[in-house]
Amino acid sequence: MNQINQRNQTDQTDRTDRINKNGGSMELEIESRNVDMTPRWKTEIESRMADLQRRHEDLIHGRVTLTKNPHHKKQANVAEALIVVTLPGRQTMTARKEDKTFEEAIRTAFDAMAIELRKYHEKRGRTEVRTSPVPPLRGVICKLFPIEGYGFILKEGGGEVYFHKHALQGLTFGELTDGTDVAFNIEEGEKGPQATTVHRPSPIVP
Repeated sequence: MNQINQRNQTDQTDRTDRINKNGGSMELEIESRNVDMTPRWKTEIESRMADLQRRHEDLIHGRVTLTKNPHHKKQANVAEALIVVTLPGRQTMTARKEDKTFEEAIRTAFDAMAIELRKYHEKRGRTEVRTSPVPPLRGVICKLFPIEGYGFILKEGGGEVYFHKHALQGLTFGELTDGTDVAFNIEEGEKGPQATTVHRPSPIVP
């Protein structure tokens, strides 16, 4: 029976729960922004992520972010659930849903992620041709905001990419300085590109 080791981290805006399952090698991060995480939401997220992991054993990392959108005061959908999962080869998949309540946003986001993962594995099952995973992008840290817990990466070829401290893998925010070389994967966010994972670049083999 797998044991679950749980650690809570709290800062000004986020609450993060990391769950390491012995033998399962999957880490789950749960955070909330502009709203206090409730035990009910946390239990629902853990249960649904465990169900995804049972059906897709190659999941390496999961991050779920609940955000209350204050700019939607005149709209019904103020609850947002964002799910990011990482698979082998640094392949990431994202599902984002907004709804009237966090319960509904969590449910619809996990339903959407389940569909995307099923399509992904069905496609892999049909395709026997070996393809190399998309290599991560490379760049250097160009701006850091330690108190707020985020920064920007200047990618090769130009252009800045936002990253949050929870996207760091194998790195801590305190290790970063202007000019630090990093590799990263990106997704298109509401305010432009953002890094979903940030890690040390692999050595270049001559």
